Amino acid sequence: MLRIPQTLRLLHINFVLLKHGLDEAIASIPVLSPLRFVVYLAPWNWIKRDLPPYPVRIRLALEELGPIFIKFGQLLSTRVDLLPEDMAEELAKLQDRVPPFPGPEARALIEAAWGRPIESVLEAFDETPLASASIAQVHTAELKLERGETKQVIVKVLRPGIEKTIRRDVQLMYVFAGLAQRYWPDGRRLRPVEVVREYEKTILDELNLQREAANASQLRRNFRDSEMLYIPEVYWDWTRTNVMVMERIYGTPVSKVEELKAQGVSMRQLGTRGVEIFFTQVFRDNFFHADMHPGNIFVEPSGRYISVDFGIVGTLTKEDQRYLAENLLAFFRRDYRRVAELHLESGWVPHETRVEEFESAIRTVCEPIFEKPIAEIGFGSFLVNLFQTARRFDMEIQPQLVLLEKTLIHIEGLGRQLYPQLDLWTTAKPFMERWMREQVGVKRLVQRTLHHWPSIAEQVPDVPVALLRILDQLERQATVNPDGATGDLKAIRNHIGDNNRRLLATFGGLGLAGLATAVLLFGEPRSDYPLLLPIMAGAMLLMSLALLWRALFAGDA
Repeated sequence: MLRIPQTLRLLHINFVLLKHGLDEAIASIPVLSPLRFVVYLAPWNWIKRDLPPYPVRIRLALEELGPIFIKFGQLLSTRVDLLPEDMAEELAKLQDRVPPFPGPEARALIEAAWGRPIESVLEAFDETPLASASIAQVHTAELKLERGETKQVIVKVLRPGIEKTIRRDVQLMYVFAGLAQRYWPDGRRLRPVEVVREYEKTILDELNLQREAANASQLRRNFRDSEMLYIPEVYWDWTRTNVMVMERIYGTPVSKVEELKAQGVSMRQLGTRGVEIFFTQVFRDNFFHADMHPGNIFVEPSGRYISVDFGIVGTLTKEDQRYLAENLLAFFRRDYRRVAELHLESGWVPHETRVEEFESAIRTVCEPIFEKPIAEIGFGSFLVNLFQTARRFDMEIQPQLVLLEKTLIHIEGLGRQLYPQLDLWTTAKPFMERWMREQVGVKRLVQRTLHHWPSIAEQVPDVPVALLRILDQLERQATVNPDGATGDLKAIRNHIGDNNRRLLATFGGLGLAGLATAVLLFGEPRSDYPLLLPIMAGAMLLMSLALLWRALFAGDA
């Protein structure tokens, strides 16, 4: 049931759609199709109007409807499974730029968040915003440090009342998505309600600037001392849910290609680094910047990227990460059979799908695009064809991969702009192969064992007891027979009972020996305690020898 404010907003949405000549968008809703004749009787349709193409009208309407619809349009631009290619390309042009709110109001919000006058924290504060977007705006300032020093920073502050506006519009989106899921033929497969739910989580996360600051800190740690990417420092003492203070960075916007060339920056290196940064964030760190449009990326004269605006980040489950990696690697190797099998194993397509048919369809889509430079490959077109193929096999779209698709399309656009000859496949394939080796190699096995060692060690003593309980249960369930089966079970139980300590000592000794070896091979020595690792490994080896001696010789006397 819509409340009065939502009803008024719905009326305003309809007015904007009609203003931009989108009557057919209203009439195309299946539940309203019986009233389609009203569109043709409407007075505004009696006069012929010179209107731009349909996708342009959609973009203009979304821009007029405000922040929530702009961002939703940006998200939809990545869903080439939902939209025609020309519509996706037009929505990708949506600009998240809105008029700023007054500087004195921003100052008041900041002082309220800090609970003190702004002058007690900042040496200087520019009330004219450096940038203004739908969720927040940014001001430049000088932060007071110890010993009278100052630091150039930016202060980001949320728009007043933005959360109320966003929650109202998201509820309307749920209404539209519910209608689409119920009446649209592809509604079940494309899961619009889940898309809106994923979007709601993303947009609400952006309303907490402490969350954005935490995202920035995590990315900064992941790329500490990196020559590829720099993340500015967050000043946590003055960061709140609606205010964030961050180091001000200086660089050339990545979109200014001629300026970068004049600085001697290698376009080929930039393109390659962009791809490597993406795959590093997704697969090494499983934590990726999901809003990497050109407005958020700058470049230093050395060719190192600088990234800003961390309100949207993405992660994958371990299962999705593994399936995605195997899918990409199979694509790179043109192993379409494996791609088809992975889609079935992950449940992305119905289990009754014939692998041979799905393999053939994927080959038809993918084969033409290999060994071409990125200038000749349109991921938009490729994904359209791939999703159209998947639709034939009733593939369900995975909402958790939406941010990844969006980021990948941003990376493609960036690579095309910087270095059109970039071969994405050649650049990405070695990275993926190396990552897969690391996931299944001996080093990874030891690392995972070390990571889980506390829980393993805690459960080892319970193994003999668990075996005894199993045998007790078998003994109770066994039927006594002349052959003496029950007696055999008792003998086995007694034998295990006699060797409990010996078994435990063996497990412990071997485990400690393995752990000591792993520490010596893969441990990272600390500069302040260089002998710590050898001492730890030696102590564990001595303990393991003592336990193994006890296991071999205790009770033999």
